Formats: sequence, C-alpha cells, structure tokens
Amino acid sequence: MEATFLAQNFVPIMFGGLLVLLLTGFPVAFALAACGLGFGYIGMEAGLFPPSLFQALPLRIFGIMQNDTLLAIPFFTFMGIILQKSGMAEDLLETVGQVFGPVRGGVAIAVILVGALLAATTGVVAAAVISMGLISLPIMLRYGYSRVIATGAITASGTLAQAIPPSLVLIVLADQLGRSVGDMYAGALLPGLLLVGLYVLFIVVVAIFKPAMVPALPPEARIYREANGKSGHVSLMVLLILCTVVGYAWAMSHDSVMMAWLERTQAAPSDEVVIMSMTVASLVALSLAIVNRVTGMGLLSKLAEQVTFVLMPPLILIFLVLGTIFLGVATPTEGGAMGALGALILAIGKRRLSMPLMNQALENTAKLASFVLFILIGSTVFSFTFNAADGHIWVEHLFVDMPGGAIGFLIVVNLLIFILGCFIDFFEIAFIVIPILAPVAEKILPGMVPGMTADQAMIWFGVIVAMNLQTSFLTPPFGFALFYLRSVAPKNDYKDRITGENIPAVKTTEIYKGSIAFIVLQLIMVASIIAFPNLVTGGIQEGVKIDADAALEQMLEVENKSQDEQADELKPESEEATEDDPAKALEADMKANKP
Repeated sequence: MEATFLAQNFVPIMFGGLLVLLLTGFPVAFALAACGLGFGYIGMEAGLFPPSLFQALPLRIFGIMQNDTLLAIPFFTFMGIILQKSGMAEDLLETVGQVFGPVRGGVAIAVILVGALLAATTGVVAAAVISMGLISLPIMLRYGYSRVIATGAITASGTLAQAIPPSLVLIVLADQLGRSVGDMYAGALLPGLLLVGLYVLFIVVVAIFKPAMVPALPPEARIYREANGKSGHVSLMVLLILCTVVGYAWAMSHDSVMMAWLERTQAAPSDEVVIMSMTVASLVALSLAIVNRVTGMGLLSKLAEQVTFVLMPPLILIFLVLGTIFLGVATPTEGGAMGALGALILAIGKRRLSMPLMNQALENTAKLASFVLFILIGSTVFSFTFNAADGHIWVEHLFVDMPGGAIGFLIVVNLLIFILGCFIDFFEIAFIVIPILAPVAEKILPGMVPGMTADQAMIWFGVIVAMNLQTSFLTPPFGFALFYLRSVAPKNDYKDRITGENIPAVKTTEIYKGSIAFIVLQLIMVASIIAFPNLVTGGIQEGVKIDADAALEQMLEVENKSQDEQADELKPESEEATEDDPAKALEADMKANKP
C-alpha cells in the first residue's frame, strides 16, 4: 500500500522535499544534489527504479564539464568586471550626461543608455545597479530630480543586463533549452533595444508633461565648452550624421562584401547587418577623433572628441563580439574570449590595469563560474531522478487540460517564473525550472504560430523567460535590483559637496514607487513579444530549405542507374582506396573472386 502511494505521488513528494531543503537555507546546489540522490535511493529501495539507476550519472557530469558553451560565462564575466573596475561606468555616465544634460530628463536618459551599454558589457544586474546608484543618484538628487524617477531609472536600466546580448542569462537559457546561443542573442536583440526605447520614451513624456520632475543640468554643471563658449553639440551632431551615412553605405553593400568573403549564397539577417554597420560607423568615428587629436586640426569639439574616445571603444568591442557571433566566424565562447582580451586592451590603454584589479577580476570570475557549475551539477542530479520517475510526463499532464491552450501555458509559466524571480536567482530558475518546462514548451508552442519551427519556438520561449526574469528583479518588495540600490542609496541626510545644500535621505518607499512605472513598461514588452513572435523570430536566420520533390527525383535517378554505370563511377574511388587501406583491398578481392 505504501509502495503504491509512493509510486503514484513520487514526483510531487520529490518537489516537496526540495522545497523543504531550500527553505532551511541549505545551499541550492547541494540541496538539488541531495534531493536527487536521496529520492533516487528511496525509489530504488521501493522497487521503483533499477539498482543500476545512477550508473549513467557520471557520464552526465562529465558531459557538463565538456560543455564548451558554458565557457562563455567566465569569459563574459571577466570582460564585464575588467571594464567595470577600470572606470568605464564613471566615464560613460559623466560624458553621456554632458551630452543630454542641457535638456529636461537628460540625466535620466543618460542613465538608461549607459545602463544598456553596461548591460551589454558587464551582464550582471548587481554591478550595473550599484555602479549607477553610486555615480548618478547623487547627481540627480543634487539638481532636483524626482526621487521616484531617479531611483526607477537606475533600477530599471540596471536590469537590462538580463535581456540585452551578450547576456549571461541568455547563454544559460540557450544551453538549458538545447538551442544556439547565437540564435538566442539574435532573437533577444530587437526586444532588448525596443525596451530601452520604451524607457527613453517614458522619460521624454515625463519631461513634456511634468518638467519639474526631471530638470536640465544648470549651465555651471556643463564642463565641456569651447573657447567661444559654445557647447560643442553642433560638432557632435555633424559627426553623428557622418557616421550614420557611413553606416548606411555599409548596410547597402554588406551582402556583397560578406558573400564574397564568406562565400555565402543567402542574404544576411537584419541583426547582422545592423551590428556590422554600427561597428564600421564607430570605427570611422574613432579614427576621426584620433586624427583630430594627433594633428590638432580642431575638426571636432571637445564634447565630440570626449564622447568618441569614451563611448566608441566599448561599443566597438561589443559590436565586434556580437558581429563575429552573428557572422558565424566565432562561437559564443570564442567571442567571449575575444571580448575578455579586448577589455584587457582597453584597460591597458586607459592605464588602469593593475595586479590588484586582475586579482579581483579573476577571483570574482572563478567564484561565479564555480557557482554556476555547482548549481548545474546539482540540477543535473535532481533532473536525472526526476526524469527517471517520468516527472516530465507528470508536468506535461498538468498542462494538458489547461484553458487557453498554448496561451494559457505561457500565462501560467510567466506567472510562475515571475513569482520565483522575486525569491531566487535567475541561475537557479534556469537550472531547476526551465529543464522541467522545456519539453512541454517544445510540444505546445510550435503549433501556436503557423510556420514557426521548433527551434524558433524555443528561442521565442527563452526570450520571454529572460524578459520575465528582468521584470521580477524590479518587483517590490523582493526585487533584487531594489535591494542593490537600497544598499548604496543615502540612508541619512547629507550635505552635498558641490552645492553645500542638505540632501534628505532616500526612503525605501521611494525606491519601490520608482519601480512601478518601469514594471508596467516591461510587462508591456513581455505582452508584445507574446502577441508578436516575429519580434524574436524575425532576427533568427532560418536554415536552408530543401525542396522535397527535387530531392526525391534525384534519389530516383540514382536508383534507376544501371549497375554497370554505378560500378564504373565507383571503380576509381575503390582502386584508390585499396591502395591505402588493406582491409578494403581484401574486401574488393573477395568480391572479385565471389562466384
């Protein structure tokens, strides 16, 4: 009786056991492994599993160690830490703030754009939120920004690290869904940029209807001025127009250049064209700035030159990494290695690379990589026992009779991930929840949109999950991004070192209120991706389509050939092979002597 009850309820009992272990505060990786091994032993003792159940487990573990895709995680982490610690965030915020500062809401727009750039370099929410909280929050408080807008812009832009390539979240999701990291990057690129655009549009609307909430920087706060007193924005605009023309010209000739270089037969996808065009335009801008500084010709204003030297190097690095991945020249792992090397070169160029910085970057990278690897091993042990108990079938049955079909499945999954994202890290969600839901998603989602392949459906599902996780990082009262900003925001009143005025402390309720508008924007983006899958799948290059009728005709032609013709065609190859391979020579001799 007890064995029957255990057999019928093994999977939910196993889930309950995992939940109990997690609530005790036991490390997640070891809780997963302990649950998998413990319930596997119980199942074997109860006769549910064969005694040889775990004999295949070592092969699974070694398979994880040999997974080249996961090597991209330490490379991109190292790249992000080097760029962050070398002062890139400070330089970017100061420079971009000077560009947009003269207009209302300019500092908030600068925070969002720099947050997007930090997302593409650091890839870690904590690093982006803390950096911008320390640098930009005092500036916005100093010049009278609404605390709700200021804190909301910082936390929201910091969470962009979840969805903008090259994101660690996207690497892990691609690995767990069994899909290409390059396709995951291509699918997430447009939604990520659209979300940045939504953030900027929101600040613009606030500046129009509530200008007092987002004041412009006063003239005394603008540090880059020409000798004649001008701001230098005209020179910057001319440089931008020139680079836009160059980028457009490259976009028009991209296919012809790449077809000749890579011997392609198909047109390049749009995301590849955009990335490569921006790379060429950025290289042109940097070259002009270098020539202007070396020759002293005065072609560019101080502001334009500063923007170019601060903004272009990290942009070029990101574009090169993504461009080589999209082109197929480099794998994500090789792209990450190139990004890490590029970050070291940039840090050396700024004379900010030191042994303490290297030690800190290597130590943090090793810690994060070990953290990910141990969680992955633990989740593998858990899923091994879970699948042995047909847990994937049990999960599939939960969604069989769900109202709404595929839409109902997506709504429930998004609610589940949204709630879990408020309590546990995205790595844990990716390694625990996604492998359980992936088989169900692969069965349900491809039929939801006519013409959508299984690969496109899973990439679409992965981008939805990434956007959802980003939303959960902002949700009060458990959003991680809110905690990160709370840790660096002023807890007490203080005297501003520039103006000498007393600045009141930032309240936790102000941080929570600031996130609400951006949560709404993110939910709009999630709903848009669900409603318009082409936002994701449009950036994925489809495989070569085969004409089935033509292939069948070719097969029939081969079958209808006479035996003599086939023998004549194969004879030179056989003779050549027999000279090098004694076994084939013996086989040919036996066929020749066969009666």
